[in-house]
Amino acid sequence: MPHVTFILPGGERREIVASVGRTLLEVAWDNNLDVEGACGGVAACSTCHVIVDPAWAGRLTPPDEEEDQMLDLAW
Repeated sequence: MPHVTFILPGGERREIVASVGRTLLEVAWDNNLDVEGACGGVAACSTCHVIVDPAWAGRLTPPDEEEDQMLDLAW
């Protein structure tokens, strides 16, 4: 199972074991982390975007075109 480290505002670190196939938003919500997801996690608003450590970015599936366009709105 993947291990995910969330670094919260203020610097608190929460290390969580996640289930394969769950989104980071679902993992956050499953563990009572206060992560906004205004659209409920359907990739329609970009409020739940995250910053991935560059050392790990290559291990992730690249965003598809729709997600990439949505992420442009977050910045």
